[in-house]
Amino acid sequence: MDPLDFLENDELLRFFHRHKTEMSCMEKPHTFLNQLRDHDLIPEDRYKKMSRMKSKDNMKRALYEILDWLEKRRSEHIKEFWRSVFKETIMTHYPSLRILRNSLMDGSFHFDTQLPERVEKKETGEGKRKELSEDEEEEEKEANSVKKKKKQRSRSVCDDDEEQAGPSPLSTSGQKKKSKKICFSSPLKKGEKGDIWTWAIYRLQLPVNCGQKKGTLNRSRLAKGEKCIMVDKRWFTPTEFERFAGKESSKNWKLSIRCRDTPLAKLIQEGHLKSGRFKGGCKKAKKLLFPTDHSITVSDEDENEECDQGKEDQTSSNSKESSTDDTDEEGETEEQTEQQPEASRDSSKKVFKVTCGALAGTLHQKRFASGIRGKCIRTETSWLSPMEFIKEASCPPDATWRKDIKWEGKPLSVLTEAEILRIHSLLCTCGLCRPDSTDLDYQKNDDECFICKGEGEEELVVCDKCPRSFHQKCHLPHIEDAMLGDGSLWVCTFCVFQSNAACFYRDELKRSAAMSRQISQHMLECQYLLLSLCNADAEQTFATDPNLYLSDYSKVIKTPMWLGKVADKLQRQLYKTVGEFVSDVQLIFTNCASYNRDNAEFFAVGNRLKTLFDGEFNYVFNIRD
Repeated sequence: MDPLDFLENDELLRFFHRHKTEMSCMEKPHTFLNQLRDHDLIPEDRYKKMSRMKSKDNMKRALYEILDWLEKRRSEHIKEFWRSVFKETIMTHYPSLRILRNSLMDGSFHFDTQLPERVEKKETGEGKRKELSEDEEEEEKEANSVKKKKKQRSRSVCDDDEEQAGPSPLSTSGQKKKSKKICFSSPLKKGEKGDIWTWAIYRLQLPVNCGQKKGTLNRSRLAKGEKCIMVDKRWFTPTEFERFAGKESSKNWKLSIRCRDTPLAKLIQEGHLKSGRFKGGCKKAKKLLFPTDHSITVSDEDENEECDQGKEDQTSSNSKESSTDDTDEEGETEEQTEQQPEASRDSSKKVFKVTCGALAGTLHQKRFASGIRGKCIRTETSWLSPMEFIKEASCPPDATWRKDIKWEGKPLSVLTEAEILRIHSLLCTCGLCRPDSTDLDYQKNDDECFICKGEGEEELVVCDKCPRSFHQKCHLPHIEDAMLGDGSLWVCTFCVFQSNAACFYRDELKRSAAMSRQISQHMLECQYLLLSLCNADAEQTFATDPNLYLSDYSKVIKTPMWLGKVADKLQRQLYKTVGEFVSDVQLIFTNCASYNRDNAEFFAVGNRLKTLFDGEFNYVFNIRD
């Protein structure tokens, strides 16, 4: 983004004042002068005067005088000046201008060591001499004498002294007297705090760093969840910038990325920044909640970037992702064409239940790219591409994903022919088709919370052992912010329970014995049971207080109970025995049956979840009543 769009004139003038000398030292400044002349920024006579000069020293002095004149006489056009000299063709000729533009881009000019306040000293009658120099410009065109050259040099030295901070070794205190101070104030306006994120100049972007790497954070892009940090003309997401800086072990960009030593987490918490959801949530590994020996690669974000849809139409039955795919596409056209009308009725579906032999999974439309690109099929243990799904199912070597993966008993080619599943072009450069190591990591976990099925604005926590993702408050136990960013692996309650299930209750228990046990010794089992129940409640029917959306509920049900309340009590350790926990869960289904006597649909949903809970409870505590 061009900083000139949000910088004020006084800020641009301050920047101009600080870099006049650098610009005056540019080699062969004629192109630079031509640009200023073309934009009517300098008088014709000054342009002609300097164009005739041969000496490099004279040209530097004359260019400085022109810039000085611009600052004093044309300050209202300072923005036009910077726009004209920051053209790509001009910066190509003068690298120093590109450096200045980059300084404006990242705001680094505010971090220069502040110079002492300049004290301007004038000789008596200096103003008259300046006026004289203006009137004598025509005479200087013809002046070649040594005497006049010395006078000209003397005047330029005096002018230079006025622009520099502190006294010059060529002047003496006896020649000059003190005059009014000219102070160049800091970027702070009256009443502003010293924190740069409150400055007007940084209302659109902020300088940030992660370790030794520096970049520019675009506020609006951050709020939208887009790639928002620019480094050397490359855009990064916060997590990508964290990796670029070599800080991937942190896995918490809000703490590792800083603005003037202040973590972005603090700026977001205080309302100075807004952070959007980065396409499915920024998935981060957190501190271990339970002991585990498993080591799984950590993923950080969802990979759902938009594809080059314009190239998709180029793909037809002769597209060649691989020799296997090519074989699939031949000989199936007739079958696919016949089945296309049926499949088109399901074009609005986003998730499809698929099987290959005994292996079952769900195919997610937005993750699909081709047979070998895009991990789009979710099994109980991992995300797989169609070809990986076939291998996982131990199909014969000649199996093809279009024919052998089934959806409702029909080959998957039905969906590709109906363009419900669109095969990406071979030229597509999206994160699915041209993944780097980061993109591959992004595909390993769910894009939504395993419990509430929502993506929302909150970030998702990913399990390092399974493909599940969770909102921090949806998981049990809750994952607190203090547990983030230490680089440790994290395993969810489901995986912890399954890893330790063989150690639980080798002997059969009676239900009464299980109910009487202290819950403090069986917290993991209860957390697993409740999370399983919450996940099974796909429509979130029992997640919240029914009184919030059923006006007559309190007239029928005197003791309401819902899954969210049970989860809160379990998190706060308000239950003493396993029986108290189970009683609250059973109360949910009892209330459902009482209120929905005349509503067969919801009555059946309650019964289904009750049966599921009872079966899981018996399995967990090894009850054989």
